[in-house]
Amino acid sequence: GAMSELLLSYGVLRTNDEPAAYWMVGLEYGLYFVLFDTWFYWLHRWMHKEPIYSWVHKWHHKSTSPNLLTTFSVNPLESFVNGGFVPIFLTMATLLGLPLHSAAVALMVPTNIVMGLYVHSGYEFLPRWWNRFWLTKWFISATFHDQHHKYFTANFGGYTTVWDRLCGTMRPKFEADYIKIKDRAA
Repeated sequence: GAMSELLLSYGVLRTNDEPAAYWMVGLEYGLYFVLFDTWFYWLHRWMHKEPIYSWVHKWHHKSTSPNLLTTFSVNPLESFVNGGFVPIFLTMATLLGLPLHSAAVALMVPTNIVMGLYVHSGYEFLPRWWNRFWLTKWFISATFHDQHHKYFTANFGGYTTVWDRLCGTMRPKFEADYIKIKDRAA
């Protein structure tokens, strides 16, 4: 985005353009994934507190039944908060003398776009067993985020259910409702 371009032009933000081992790209991307999920959960929860909710996040929640356009129906300040993570993350890595590899950076923005579109799609693409399997249950689904739009007080996670599970903010009926939705679709 524009912020990243500005930081690049001043040399505050740099990427490592040298070839990198796949494991290094995976490690850098994994770090981004975990840190963005944490950033998103806590700032998203904060945006549900008044007066921030009315000033910033209410616009996004006018859609109680999300669709693809809901992804882009956000206050500019909310876009700045959510979109600000990548330039901050890259700048911190640069300042620590560990600029991230371009290949890892190339995965970050598309992940945000794809996840945003998927969770607001209004359709559950994932299989019936998704939220019951020990590994996949930690990743959010469209149903998980749909319930956030429907009930407003739970399911704040951006990529995972980890913080919602740890903080007790996952909607208690989410898993049972997920199965019902998948059974209706079958």
